[in-house]
This record gives sequence, C-alpha cells and structure tokens, in this order.
Amino acid sequence: MDFEKKEEIFKLFLKVCSFLLIVILACIVIFIIRECLPFFKEISLEEIFSSKWKPYSEYALFGMRNFILSTLYISFLSLCMAIPIGIGGALFISCVIKEEIREFIKFYITILAGIPSIIYGFIGLITIVKLFEKCGRASGESVFSGAIILSIMILPYLTNSCEEKMHILKKSYMASAKVLGTDKWYLIRKVILPASKKAIFISIILSLGRALGETMAVMMVIGNAPIFPKFFGKAETLSSLIALEMGGTEVGSMHYHALFVAGFLLIFFILILNIFIYFTKRFLGEANG
Repeated sequence: MDFEKKEEIFKLFLKVCSFLLIVILACIVIFIIRECLPFFKEISLEEIFSSKWKPYSEYALFGMRNFILSTLYISFLSLCMAIPIGIGGALFISCVIKEEIREFIKFYITILAGIPSIIYGFIGLITIVKLFEKCGRASGESVFSGAIILSIMILPYLTNSCEEKMHILKKSYMASAKVLGTDKWYLIRKVILPASKKAIFISIILSLGRALGETMAVMMVIGNAPIFPKFFGKAETLSSLIALEMGGTEVGSMHYHALFVAGFLLIFFILILNIFIYFTKRFLGEANG
C-alpha cells in the first residue's frame, strides 16, 4: 500500500472519529434536555432560582439559587488562589530552571493531574478540615476548605497549559536576548509574560471549567448544606447535589427531573465558557494580526 492510500485511510479514520464524537456529545445533551422538559413544564423559572430546596416535603420546592451560587463562589475563589501560583510556577519551570530539571518537575505535575479527586477530598478532610477545627472553627467543612482543595486540583492544568507556551517563547527569544545583552528577568517580565497573555487567559478559562464540574473532592469538605454560601460556612454545589441525591430519587419523579436540571445548568455554564473562549481567541487573533 503506497503512502497516498495510507494518508487517505488515516484522514477517513479521523473524520469518522470526529463524527462519532459529535454524535455522542449530541446524544448526551439531547438525553439531558429530554429529562429536564417535564420539570420545566411544571416548575417556573422564578421557583428554580429561589433559595428553598425541599424536594421531600408535601409541597415540594426546587429552588437552586444556593447551589448555583455555591458552585460559582467555590470555582472563582479556587481560581483566584491558583492563578498566581500556577502562572508563577509556569514561569519558573519554563524560564528559570535547567531543561533536565524541567522535565523531571513536569513529570510529577502530570502525575498530580492524574490523581483521583476522591484522594484529594480524603486528604482535605483529614488535614484542612481538621486544621480549621483545631483553630477554633465549629466545623472545618466550609467554602474556603473546598476552594483550597479545588485550587490544588486545577494547578496542574493551569501550570502545564501556560508553561508550554512560555517555554516556546523562551526558546524563540533567549538567543537574541543573549546577543543583545538583555537581562533574563527583563526578558521574562517584558517579553515572555506579555506574549503569553492569550495562553494564560485560555488556561484560566479552561481551569474554571474544570473547577465547575468537580464533585467528589469538594463534596467531602464543604459540608453539603443547601444554604447561602459563606466563606467559612457550609454549602453545596450543583455537582454535589446530583451525586448525593440521585441514588435516592424515584425515577420519573419531579425530584429526579430536578437533578437533571442541575446537570443541565452545569452544561450551560461550560457551554458559555467555551463560547467565551472561542470569541476571545478570535478577538486576540485579530488584535495580534
């Protein structure tokens, strides 16, 4: 078989895989929307965005405002904690240390990204939660505890995404900088960091998407109370709500469909983020052009 035929077969294989990926994604979205429809027919949007969640009472209430706020609060708080460490670590790994040490550190960062989330949750439960309780808190389970664990979990994604771009820029500019006698730290501060802003921004948005959907680790340390989220107070996210209550619901009940609505809201948030990334790439590309 000649090279051209092999290339055509490989292209066909890629097209089939891409088509299957789109079909699977479409099936998932259609299934979730189908399960949400009975809920939307019975419950108004005003009630959905209320703060009262009482699915087992005689007059059931399915307000998801506290879950939505908790999800966004923990995600953005963890991102604020991870951004300076992640970007600083990416600059250090890509521009400061030697190549051999860089590969060694990157290997362990990749391992951190592959650790199951329940392990992070277990470590947070026996360390961070216990530490806050020893410091005088009535309960160490809180939004802050969840944000700490979540920030650790998204650090590998944030660091690796930024580091690749920064390393490429360093290899492109370092030789010229040495010829011109430019200081390495000046190069990092004035050239590499500004030129990496697009990659940094997209890495931040992708990390936010990762944080929004995290379940097990956060569920183990936030207390899982359907109340308004406070910094040192308990809370419950949309993903935690689904994980905790789906097993105890009757299939076809309004409670069952409400949990699918919670999943739909998570997909909606991720969709908004992806649309935002798409238009941001276009805008930055046109600006650079």
